[in-house]
Amino acid sequence: MSEAITAPAPRPALLSFLGGVGTVTGSKFLVESDRARVLLDCGLFQGFANLRRRNWERPARDPADIRAVVVTHAHLDHCGYLPRLVRQGFRGPILTSAHTARLAGIVLRDSARLQMEAARHAHEHGWSKHRPAEPLYDESDVERTLAFFDPVPVGDEVEIMSGTRLTLHHGGHILGSAWARLVLEDGHSLAVSGDLGRPGHPLLLPPEPFSGADVLLVESTYGDRRHDQEAGRSEFAAVMARTVARNGTVVVPAFAIDRTEVVLHELTRLRDTGILPRSVPVYVDSPMALAALDVYRDAVRARSAELRPEILAEGEAALSPAPFLAARTVQESIDINSTGGPAVIVSSAGMATGGRVLHHLRRLLPDPRNTVVVVGFAAAGTRARDLVDGARVLKMFGEYVPVRAEVAVVPHFSAHADAEQIVDWLRGAPAPHATYLVHGEPAASASLRDRIDRELGWTAVVPRSGEAVLVH
Repeated sequence: MSEAITAPAPRPALLSFLGGVGTVTGSKFLVESDRARVLLDCGLFQGFANLRRRNWERPARDPADIRAVVVTHAHLDHCGYLPRLVRQGFRGPILTSAHTARLAGIVLRDSARLQMEAARHAHEHGWSKHRPAEPLYDESDVERTLAFFDPVPVGDEVEIMSGTRLTLHHGGHILGSAWARLVLEDGHSLAVSGDLGRPGHPLLLPPEPFSGADVLLVESTYGDRRHDQEAGRSEFAAVMARTVARNGTVVVPAFAIDRTEVVLHELTRLRDTGILPRSVPVYVDSPMALAALDVYRDAVRARSAELRPEILAEGEAALSPAPFLAARTVQESIDINSTGGPAVIVSSAGMATGGRVLHHLRRLLPDPRNTVVVVGFAAAGTRARDLVDGARVLKMFGEYVPVRAEVAVVPHFSAHADAEQIVDWLRGAPAPHATYLVHGEPAASASLRDRIDRELGWTAVVPRSGEAVLVH
């Protein structure tokens, strides 16, 4: 009698850190097993020129060989490289929540427009090595990419390929954000936090607690800091009051997705309490933010499980742009420049890397009556970070603009959990075999690593860019 042939056991999966290590941009983590090759997030590098150049590098793996991409949420640093991946041959499903799929369409179309504008500018001024200058991707790449989006229900375990299962859990960072858990064919599991929300988010419920995995990738954006919510709200109110008193204009560079909604919600409160007079106009100068606002209002109508009960009780009025003044067209944006203070302008991009906010900054920064309010994380190498660090001039549109306006930093509006909130999210779960600190600048990642080791007794590591480790 011949002996039965036993199939060899699956080899452990390999996890490679392709982005989002030592920086808060370009998140990309590749999981490779005998049967699966899955990319967790597919973000664009932003900030310093040496980081942006990485967007143009040859991929570490052939995109055509990647079987699926899991996207945790719709911010550019987590989904903005997708059209480039498709341009290079990726043809698998892009798995994410339904809200993220819709918001990503808004974000990626805007990104393609900016890529094309940058290429035109480079060609006209002769500073590109390509003739003609090329965008990283264009609008046709985005439309092809959106066809690969395959929304999955949050909370349901779905088999995304033979033997590999995915579950998304509410992340509380922005609408549709999720932390993801993969179970591989050998039974081992891997979880990635994406960006975690904070319990004090005014619109969204806190992230669902971490429930365990063999390997965990956790963000560390604010790994060395603590948010003081009440102090932040008080400072924001005080900034508004003193700028209005000196007849100045407040400009708030705000991410179009979620941050603008949160800022408008707070401005409504200040109007209702009389701190911001109703005679002071508030301009929302971001077509992308206004489009995202529609998605948030639809979520209220659908009574999304992510939203706080008080927001659902308030209904669409909680996220209405009225009585704020929406600048949808280029001319409406230009018209804002002819208005004097006092006024409030909320405009993107949030890190002042581009977008309409630059035109407002160029006009308003030289006047000490005005104020720039930085309301979220400012990555190294961005104009927002330069302002936070006390820059006296900013370069934009080929010239240096003096910074004489007040600069106020109000991190209360950040949609990221702080160090204590991240540790609380982990607390109570069984210890992973290894916890990797990603999506953070070096000091923040190291600080959170030490805190997890000290308070939880877990094996925590800050990986190196390009490093590969086993999942077991």
